[in-house]
Amino acid sequence: MNWLTKIVPLMASLLMIIILGGCADSESDIENEYLIRIGDRVVTVIDFNEAFEIVKTAYPHHLRNDREDLKKAQVRLLKQMAIEMIVLEKASALGIEVSDAELEQSIAEIKSDYPEGVFEETLLEFAVSYESWKDRLRTRLIMEKVINKQLKDQIIITPEDIARYYEDNLKSRKQNSGEIENPNDIDEAIIEILRRKKIEEAYNQWIRELKVNYKIEINSTQWEKITGTKDISEKDLNIGVP
Repeated sequence: MNWLTKIVPLMASLLMIIILGGCADSESDIENEYLIRIGDRVVTVIDFNEAFEIVKTAYPHHLRNDREDLKKAQVRLLKQMAIEMIVLEKASALGIEVSDAELEQSIAEIKSDYPEGVFEETLLEFAVSYESWKDRLRTRLIMEKVINKQLKDQIIITPEDIARYYEDNLKSRKQNSGEIENPNDIDEAIIEILRRKKIEEAYNQWIRELKVNYKIEINSTQWEKITGTKDISEKDLNIGVP
């Protein structure tokens, strides 16, 4: 795969690194400026503002000055942060961790997709230290493990599912092209597509059920300073639904 195709996923992972960087144990010096708190995990106003500055870079210039569009983006980011914190809490409850060997293997795989120096330059551009990135990568891998354990590993793809997808999506195209493909390759591709689709369908419900077990605290005073909106609450934000 060309290394350029990996740039966008890397930017997304860097955003997650910055977002999750604030998810730490609560301390007295940040107690009065938390924005989101779930158990002992806290995201501060500073964490949020730094992450949002990166979010804004993805918007066209004219939208960055649109107050309503920016407010919607702020709400989406707040919800995303809360969801990620909930998943991390679930990981702790399940005792899910990532070993040093697993972390080093993932680092090697990521770096192998980039020409020498490009990966490090990208970290510098986002002002993220290598050690911070490494710590946050471990966190991302933990989250992936939770989702795999709770969703992916529970999904069953039946022969009927495969046959139905083939009939609805591939049969006519194959007949028209006249190409001969390996049936095993087709089945594997269909299974991956169906598994991804079922995970997406199950994800929202899983998050809604998961968050029942965790109290989400949002500092309405700080949120009003950020957005100008009063009386924000979990219900208003409908956290758990992207």
